[in-house]
Amino acid sequence: MGLFAQKKPPMVGVDVSSTAVKLLQLSQSGGRYRVEHYAVEPLPPNAVVEKNIVEVEAVGEAIKRAVARSGTKLKHAAAAVAGSAVITKTIPMQANLDSDEMEDQVQVEAGQYIPYPIDEVSMDFEVLGPVKDNPEMVEVLLAASRTENVDVRVAALDLGGLTAQVVDVEAFAMENAFRLISDQLSVPKDALVALVDVGATMTTLNVLRNQRSIYTREQVFGGKQLTDEVMRRYGLSYEEAGLAKRQGGLPESYEVEVLEPFKEAMVQQVSRLLQFFYAGSEFNRVDQIVLAGGCASIPGIAEMVEEQLGVLTIIANPLANMSLSSRVQAQSLTQDAPALMIACGLALRSLD
Repeated sequence: MGLFAQKKPPMVGVDVSSTAVKLLQLSQSGGRYRVEHYAVEPLPPNAVVEKNIVEVEAVGEAIKRAVARSGTKLKHAAAAVAGSAVITKTIPMQANLDSDEMEDQVQVEAGQYIPYPIDEVSMDFEVLGPVKDNPEMVEVLLAASRTENVDVRVAALDLGGLTAQVVDVEAFAMENAFRLISDQLSVPKDALVALVDVGATMTTLNVLRNQRSIYTREQVFGGKQLTDEVMRRYGLSYEEAGLAKRQGGLPESYEVEVLEPFKEAMVQQVSRLLQFFYAGSEFNRVDQIVLAGGCASIPGIAEMVEEQLGVLTIIANPLANMSLSSRVQAQSLTQDAPALMIACGLALRSLD
């Protein structure tokens, strides 16, 4: 299951998060991307827990509905495993090895870094480039995950009528989509950018420099806490609360008593993740923050983060410069765009 395999057939990107399946199909013409098909299909509660697929059938059914709703005719897909389920390591190797020799060498080296039997692991590698000050050596990125993490995604796609062509890593997919928002940044290319993806149950920090990820960390926090509070306070079901959050119709007290405290908590989580990064690196500030994920769509959150943390903050929109096919509703796509970073990075895999 190649992460880094070269020529690939046209694929849809399928991002399975804790609350929804997000499907995206892109095409490319004259250097410009176009959104051909997309759908966001909700998942039943606890079908996916902290990015682990628990109920494969439920996820497969949601993928099937997303395929039908989107109208895509493609049968191949790219999906991703969570960063917490993947071991990555950069290892130096001789530059003169051919691909078969390098693969053999990676297998040997992998045993040192992976705490599981090699026959229980799916892995891939990519040559990043020459080792600094030593042209006879190259840096090779090794990515490995327990095969069961890969198999469960392959099985869910299969149930949804799709064939897994690529199983990526969420952090790599995020990095792949990041280049689409680089022109929205107001800092130089070599600046430190914190990409914070606040999903339903997990928040992920990716710090990038020169569009490459140099640090990633996950913590448990997300929009489900807001949904739970709406359910508790207003006596709504899970589905009703989710809908009310997006479409409105809650009592006036919601803004002040429920939403504002959640936004404050979100700012604290972003701050906390950055503190972990500063504590473990040579840096003590980032140049810009980019908010992604479903919670990035909350009105006023970017302004609050910027004001309280003193760092320029924007909302990610990887689809901003793309044209849309007639089947795609611009308004709903704009609303969903910040949550489509991973799906977008995956969809790009067939166009890279």
